[in-house]
Amino acid sequence: MAEVKEFKLPDLGEGLTEAEVVRWLVEVGEAVAVDQPVVEVETAKAMVEVPCPYGGVVTARYGEEGEELAVGAPLLTVAVGAGTPAPGRGSGSPGPGSGDLAGVVAEAAGADVEAAEAGGAGETSGAVLVGYGTGAPPARRRRVRPASHTPGGAVDGPAPAAAAGPVGGVPSGYGRHAVTPDAAVRQNGSAPAAGPVPVISPLVRRLARQNGVELRTLTGSGPDGLILRADVERAIGAAAAPAEQPAAAEQPAAAEQPATAEQPATAEQPAAAASAADGEVRIALRGLRGVVADKMSRSRREIPEATCWVDADATELLAARRAMNAAGGPDAPKISLLAVLARICTAALARFPELNARVDTEAREIVRLERLHLGFAAQTDRGLVVPVVRDAHTRGAESLSEELARLTGSARAGTLTPGELTGSTFTLNNYGVFGVDGSTPIINHPEAAMLGVGRIVPKPWVHEGELAVRHVTQLSLTFDHRVCDGGVAGGFLRYVADCVEQPAVLLRGI
Repeated sequence: MAEVKEFKLPDLGEGLTEAEVVRWLVEVGEAVAVDQPVVEVETAKAMVEVPCPYGGVVTARYGEEGEELAVGAPLLTVAVGAGTPAPGRGSGSPGPGSGDLAGVVAEAAGADVEAAEAGGAGETSGAVLVGYGTGAPPARRRRVRPASHTPGGAVDGPAPAAAAGPVGGVPSGYGRHAVTPDAAVRQNGSAPAAGPVPVISPLVRRLARQNGVELRTLTGSGPDGLILRADVERAIGAAAAPAEQPAAAEQPAAAEQPATAEQPATAEQPAAAASAADGEVRIALRGLRGVVADKMSRSRREIPEATCWVDADATELLAARRAMNAAGGPDAPKISLLAVLARICTAALARFPELNARVDTEAREIVRLERLHLGFAAQTDRGLVVPVVRDAHTRGAESLSEELARLTGSARAGTLTPGELTGSTFTLNNYGVFGVDGSTPIINHPEAAMLGVGRIVPKPWVHEGELAVRHVTQLSLTFDHRVCDGGVAGGFLRYVADCVEQPAVLLRGI
């Protein structure tokens, strides 16, 4: 007799207490190996795949796609061992169809000998951390084919696992049911076309799901038919258009208002209920938006911040970057402007270590940090996130450019791990990409400072005693006045401006 083990949503770390099920990666009746990803979840910080610490056959799943689960809530149950697992954990009576599911599980356990020998069935790897493997070597797996369907929509073969009766011992609200082996069957009994749908990111899938858009009906405008966010938004707009036509007599008074161009529905803004009487729109402050709100509010409450700024002639900086990229040859990776600015930050913080610090309010101590973990603001479909370049002080411009590009790509795809989004000690904010000149940003708590860079634009400028058109940018430094005074902050900002205006200044510190 196989042992049925329950796998719960693991501790996500960094104060995260819940996650939303985005996509199941396994079906009921499917054999899984140790450390195989079984579900894709979205936290307030990242989209990650959760690996299962058990090897065996999946007997039940908990939670529908789009449902939020708390840490410690059941995710799935796995029959560990070569025997036949029970159809449901704690079920009082087997119910109709349970014997068929047991047969499927037994067949899967017998057919997956290779996975068992490689460390699949009957093994466990211990604790699970979201975004990382659990330490065991990867194992091969074989997927059990789902039962076939008759033309009338009936299922031939094993009955759905949900027929095994109620599952005992599962907290209320966690989807107390098992999922049918063929999860692709729609409510109308028809199956979708075979093969995956090419979508640019999981966030686009979520946007489509929240607004009832069937991705298989769309024609992607991206390369090779890739479905982009714009394609889904067009479909949402097309579906909302008929609802805007006059039919007031037939419409209920509390009907939901479709998303408009002024207030588009996004992955972070689920369909909000609008009051017909006063036109109010209420959007839940949760997920990433909620985390940002809490952190910014805490920063404002605890940090007495001040801001200083200076205009700098960036003409020579742009020329130096062009020279560096030309020296690398046509096939060498290009060094980004953000990477050059990041390198200037690391040099400035080496001269002014007071700003690479935090304040321990309980101990009433300033904690200066030897290692520099550089955060940088990145705008994504989910909102503003701050990926972190670890040990930025040990990297050159080329290494910084590669790491910044990797983290930016992961941020836009929503695949950053919690570890890549936390632990920064200083933040670089390039708000110039939004076409603005200056800003007084809120410090990323618990850091002590943030450097802001405005857009670089041609302006009249006095250069070598003559009026000329130069590429000018505005630099701003927002700092915690508890860790330093204006002299240190001004010295830091002036050094950064000098490096921007004369990149050769950096050579003195190499």
